[in-house]
Amino acid sequence: MQTRNKFFDDMSQLMTNAMGVAQGAKDEAENAAKSLVDRWLADRDFVTREEFDAVRAMAQKAREENEALKARLDALEAATK
Repeated sequence: MQTRNKFFDDMSQLMTNAMGVAQGAKDEAENAAKSLVDRWLADRDFVTREEFDAVRAMAQKAREENEALKARLDALEAATK
């Protein structure tokens, strides 16, 4: 016959509770670190990848339009000479 020892039951419960507290502290630390990084990035006015790609596409289109207008202007200047 095996008897349960109250001391070991209490120690087991204490360790289980301590692990729960440690897990909660870990989650809190991760959330705090993520908030800190998010706030730091927001303060730096970084852009998202989507915003960067959109502006890059607009710049590429503007370059192409400028090249087309330059070619047209060169053609008009050559015609007036």
